[in-house]
Amino acid sequence: MTDQLTVTVLGTGIMGAAMARNLARAGHAVRVWNRTRAKADPLAADGAHVAGTPAEAVESADVVLTMLYDGPATLETMRLAAPALRRDTVWAQSTTAGLEGVAELAGFAREHGLIFYDAPVLGTRQPAEAGQLTVIAAGPAEGRTTVTPVFDAVGARTVWTGEDGAAGSATRLKLVVNSWILAVTSAVGETLALAEALDVDPGGFFDLIAGGPLDMGYLRAKAGLILDGPLTPAQFAVTTAAKDAGLIVRAGEQHGVRLDVAAAGAERLERAAAQGHGDEDMAAAYYASFARHDESTT
Repeated sequence: MTDQLTVTVLGTGIMGAAMARNLARAGHAVRVWNRTRAKADPLAADGAHVAGTPAEAVESADVVLTMLYDGPATLETMRLAAPALRRDTVWAQSTTAGLEGVAELAGFAREHGLIFYDAPVLGTRQPAEAGQLTVIAAGPAEGRTTVTPVFDAVGARTVWTGEDGAAGSATRLKLVVNSWILAVTSAVGETLALAEALDVDPGGFFDLIAGGPLDMGYLRAKAGLILDGPLTPAQFAVTTAAKDAGLIVRAGEQHGVRLDVAAAGAERLERAAAQGHGDEDMAAAYYASFARHDESTT
């Protein structure tokens, strides 16, 4: 690349750290901050400047990329960064924040003169580390020459859904996609739990559907984690999946749609977290099918 940008990444968990590394590899000057600094410190070896505060992190930034847990955490962090934010700074908001969350963040952007992009991503740990995420983005055309190199560094594809980030069209699409992902994940766990309860060899199930319309790679990937592991480190953690499931249910309620499967999936994920599986891959919702379960039997 010929034009180096200064990109600040606020939030360096599973996804944010991988995105920061890929931005550095693409030749950008990267500044990072995380509430728990120990999660950000390793990025110094990749050339990133590790800041002590959000305000320090956003100084001189051309683009601020937020990848925090949820909308409230993002808004709180941006308020802390506000004294050092320049007007017309591009803000790519990649947290799955939900409809209400995106509206609040867009309002903050308007108040501070930021160029706001609603830009959640599709993908988990492995595609994030490989720079193969799909970016779902909405925002004004005039800022895209600045933000596109950032999206290109973290993703293999950018899908534009509109020119008004505040309208939340990217987040709406992300919630629809996540609804499907979470429904399939819950179905995988329940299918394997039922097979165990009925003393059915899971291999017989997979042989029966092999190569047909009921077969899919995602089913086999999540089933493999349940049957063979490892569930850690998580590709997408149970607690984060539960948060997203709640946002999906809430979005449906706001628009007069009853989402029974999503609501049940959210409850299963919360139950699995309560059983101690919160930091494991969301496939661990499988354990919510059992009051007590010896993981060594899977």
